[in-house]
Amino acid sequence: MQGTPQAVSLLKRIFRYRFFLAKMTHIPIIGGMLDTMFFEDDDMVYLPRDNVIDIDQKVELHMPDELVLPSHVVDHFIDKASYHWVMDFCICRESSGCVDHPRDIGCLFLGEATKDIDPALGHRVSKEEAKKHVKKARESGLVHLIGRNKLDPVWLDVEPGDKFLTICNCCPCCCLWRIIPDLAPDISKKIHSLPGVEIIVNDDCIGCGRCTEVCFVNAIKIQDGKARILEYCRGCSRCVDICGQNAIEIKMDRSKLKQTISDIESSVDIT
Repeated sequence: MQGTPQAVSLLKRIFRYRFFLAKMTHIPIIGGMLDTMFFEDDDMVYLPRDNVIDIDQKVELHMPDELVLPSHVVDHFIDKASYHWVMDFCICRESSGCVDHPRDIGCLFLGEATKDIDPALGHRVSKEEAKKHVKKARESGLVHLIGRNKLDPVWLDVEPGDKFLTICNCCPCCCLWRIIPDLAPDISKKIHSLPGVEIIVNDDCIGCGRCTEVCFVNAIKIQDGKARILEYCRGCSRCVDICGQNAIEIKMDRSKLKQTISDIESSVDIT
C-alpha cells in the first residue's frame, strides 16, 4: 500500500468495517495473520488529561519536573526526537464525519522513518511547532495515545517501523481503538492504560449515562442505576471530565511515568 492520498481514500472506505475486521482477529489463522500484518510489536498507551490529576507533592519531589504530568511524556519524546512530522488531518475524524472535534488536528509522528512520508499528507515541523500542535490538541478536548503502532508506517509506506513513534490525538466519537472490546485479547492488550491509573465510580453517581457517551472503548455501562467501569477501560479520563456529579475519580501513581517512558524507548528509537 502506498502512503499517498489514494491510500487515505482506501482507508476511509474500509474504516466503517473496522468492528467486523476486529472480530475477525478471534479466528485463529486469520487473527494471526492480521496480528502480524498490522499489530506486531505494538505498544500504545492512553495518557489521561492533565487537568484531572491531583499532583502528589511527595511523588513530585522524587521526579524531574518534566515528568510530573501525563502530557510531559509527550513533551519528553518531542524533545528527544530528531524528526517531527504532523498530519494535516485526522483520518479517523475525516472517515467518520466527526463534527465534535477539529478534523485538521492530525497525528504527530516522530523519528527518522517520518522523513519518507508523502508530503501531500502533512509536513515536517520543529520541536516548538510540535509542542504547539499537541497543546492545541489538548485544548480542543483530544486525548493523546502514544507508542509504537505498526499500522501507521504500513499505510504510510515508510520504514523502519522501530524508528517511527505515533502520537494520536483522539476523540471519543471515532477513535480507531473503539474496537478494543472486539479485538482478540492478545492484540487488545497492546493498547493499554497508563500504568498506575485507576478510574473509580463513587456513591454520588446517579446513573445519568453521560460518561458512556464519551468513552473511547465502550468500557462503561449503567447497571443498577450506577456507572460501572469495565475491564476494557484504558484510563483516558474523559468520563471524569464529563461527569456533572463529580462521581468519577481518577487515581494515578505518577511514579509510573518513568517506567512508561522506558517501555516506549525500548520499542522505538527516535533519536
